[in-house]
Amino acid sequence: MMSGDEVEALEIRLVLEAIQAHYGYDLRDYASASMQRRVMTALRRSGLAHLGELQHRLLTDPAFFGSVLDALTVRVTELFRDPAYHLTFRERVVPLLRTYPLFKIWHAGCASGEEVYATAITLLEEGLYERAQIYATDLSHEALDQARHGIYPATQVGKFADNYRRAGGKAELSAYYTEAYDHIAMRESLRRNVVFFQHNLVSDHVFGEMNVIVCRNVLIYFGPELKARVLRKLEQSLCPRGFLCLGTSEHLVASPTQAFEEFAARDRIYRRET
Repeated sequence: MMSGDEVEALEIRLVLEAIQAHYGYDLRDYASASMQRRVMTALRRSGLAHLGELQHRLLTDPAFFGSVLDALTVRVTELFRDPAYHLTFRERVVPLLRTYPLFKIWHAGCASGEEVYATAITLLEEGLYERAQIYATDLSHEALDQARHGIYPATQVGKFADNYRRAGGKAELSAYYTEAYDHIAMRESLRRNVVFFQHNLVSDHVFGEMNVIVCRNVLIYFGPELKARVLRKLEQSLCPRGFLCLGTSEHLVASPTQAFEEFAARDRIYRRET
């Protein structure tokens, strides 16, 4: 007879199988402990009694599925998160981007968009914004909606401003947003060269010829097989000598085809060799 934990693990697996079969979102290879916590959190928030009811509701109510998907894929981010990374990007990657007349940056798994705006601010201050085309994608429609509007709680301003200073900011962060009703709104000029749209890193197509891919604090939620598959997709989306920027807790010992070299190891910035 199966134990209670084994039954729960099986039911969670069946929920993820149902999501993949009905909606095409493959969450089955995400790190199991993290995904288990998220599914159980979604169950508690739903008010449903058990995982079987959750599965049935997911299959019959697309709007409900959308809200659960956001809970299953939520990521924590902030403006200029990990300032040391942003400083290294400014001091070491930007000078090389300066050698290109035009360049493309893909923020893969951009969540609510704070790091997209951080990149835009850095490029603007370095006089390169007009050369850039930035693509910002995420699995979550809700997160993308927030990213497009660039509206965040004003309670975050102190943290954002401190991050910005430590990341080598050249002005006052307040120059890049307006504040009202306990929120800040990033200036429209920062979005002029940004395209936001939904993209599934697991199942959607390769993005070709990117000069920089920023995929920070996304891979930590993937199991080994899914991580390897996504890394191959990111590799195929980079042009030769392009940069891959990962989160500070993510390690790239070697790519599946040995295509990356360490560029700034401490800050998890890698460069495609060929």
